[in-house]
Order: sequence, then C-alpha cells, then structure tokens
Amino acid sequence: MSKQDVTYTSYLDLERVLGAQHPASPAHDEMLFIIVHQASELWLKLCLHELTAAREHIAADNLRPAFKMLARVARAQGQLIQSWDVLSTMTPHDYSTIRPHLGASSGFQSWQYRMMEFMLGGRNPDMIKLHERLPSAAGKLSVEAASPSIYDEAVRLLARRGFAIDREALERDIEAPYAHNTSVEAAWAEIYRDPQEHWDLYELAEKLVDLEYHFQRWRFGHLKTVERIIGFKRGTGGTPGVPYLAGVLKQAFFPELLSVRTAI
Repeated sequence: MSKQDVTYTSYLDLERVLGAQHPASPAHDEMLFIIVHQASELWLKLCLHELTAAREHIAADNLRPAFKMLARVARAQGQLIQSWDVLSTMTPHDYSTIRPHLGASSGFQSWQYRMMEFMLGGRNPDMIKLHERLPSAAGKLSVEAASPSIYDEAVRLLARRGFAIDREALERDIEAPYAHNTSVEAAWAEIYRDPQEHWDLYELAEKLVDLEYHFQRWRFGHLKTVERIIGFKRGTGGTPGVPYLAGVLKQAFFPELLSVRTAI
C-alpha cells in the first residue's frame, strides 16, 4: 500500500480493532465489560513498551529519556485507574446477566498485568503456571522473571554512582520477590537529604514512587469495583476475589522508597 492509500482506518487497523468485540450473551452491558477490558490491555501494552525502554536507559545510566518514559507510564496508569469508574456503572444485576457466559475466564489471567508486576519486581514463579495454556505468554513471563527488574537496575545504578550497596542486594536472586535492604534505604536517604547534589537520582526515585503509587491506586480501584459489583463472591475462574485483592494491596515493589520517608 502506498502512502497515498493509507487512511485513518487502515493505519490503525480499525476494522480488526472494532470487530474484536464478540458478546456471548444478549446482555446490554456486555459490550461495556468487553471494551473496558480490551482498552485496559492496550494501555498495559503501552506501559510494557515504555517500561522496557526505560529499564534499558536506567541500566545505561541515561536517565533523561527514562524520565519521559516513566512519566508516560504514570499517565497511562491514570487511564487504567479511570476505567474502573466506567466499569462501576455496571450494577450487580447487570453483571449477573453476563457472568454465566464468562466461563473460567478471569482478569487474573491477564499475562500483561502479570508482566508489569514482574517488571516492577513483584515476582512469584507460581504465577507463570497460570499461563501455561498460552505458551507464548508463559515464555515471555519466564524470560522476564530471569531478568533484572526496573528496580534492580536502579539499585545497581546507585552502586555504580558510588553509594555503598550491600552485595546481597546486588547479587540477589532476581527471580524472587525483592526484600527490603538497609543499605539501599541509606542510599536513598542520602539522595533525599541533598536532592540538589543528586538531582537525577532524586528524580528517578520520585518517578518510581509515582509508578508504585498509581499501581496501588489501580489495585484499590479494582478491589472497590469488584466489591461493589459482586461483593465477596469468588471470582470467575475460582479466584478468591476481594480477599486476594486486599492482600496484594499490602505488597510493595520499592520498599526502601517508602521506608525512607520515615527515615529522613
């Protein structure tokens, strides 16, 4: 196709995008349910695209481009958070007309959401098993689980900049969840006490805090929306529903960036 033949519809492949909604029931609200989740997956795709590049820039100590990418992720996360407001217009009765048609499908099966968790450092190898029916997704998650998280790269950068970071933080098992380290907290504390001396690292810290803040807001919105629509029933696919969502709210990706606020 020549450039002259490119149209808005062809460039965006809108025929496929707009033809990708296939309600399984006559329920009016199923279109809302499908579109909100499809749009969320597109925003997640953008987040993963930006986080991948931002991590590479952090590893290369090239922080300025990373800042723009991380700021963009935070804005995209805002769109994800707002999606709960739209979905929450669905009442319990509305959802009850759709739920029998969902089978064992569940948002718990979103491999892109799991990938974002992995990239930020929230890693649980058992979660990869949930995606074994989609080998391509399981393979991508396995590769990510064996790669340094974006926070691992930030901690390694602190060490390269001369901060005294313990070897156990630098040589940790990257497939395991990140655990709080006092030397990392001490490095961030030094940065926060004198931001003018360490301005780019100070800005990196705040960009990472934004990521965690918005991710937790997204989780909270998910919790309250599920609570509003289905109460404390188990989720489709057998997931625990609200109790599980409440539990993950307690998990922190960058613990020293939270604890340092008490330390300084």
